[in-house]
Amino acid sequence: MGINKNDEFIKRDIYIDYPFEEVMFRWNHKEKKFYRKFYGETEYGKTIPAENRLLNDAMRFGEEIDMREYKDGKNTNA
Repeated sequence: MGINKNDEFIKRDIYIDYPFEEVMFRWNHKEKKFYRKFYGETEYGKTIPAENRLLNDAMRFGEEIDMREYKDGKNTNA
C-alpha cells in the first residue's frame, strides 16, 4: 500500500497508521512537520525528522487514516 508523497502534502494534513509497529504519524502541512503517536499513548511532544526509519516504514507500508481516527487513537494488541 503505502503513502504517496505527492502534492497532497502541500495542500492538507495527512494521517498515517502503521499497525505493524502500532504507531501513527501526523503531517502538519502548514508547519511542514511530522508528529508521532504510539497506540495507547498521547502524541509525542517533539517533531519527527523526515529521515526517521519508523516514519519511512510507515510511509512505505502504512495506510492513510482520517483525523478522527488519529485523535481517537488505538489500543495496543498486547
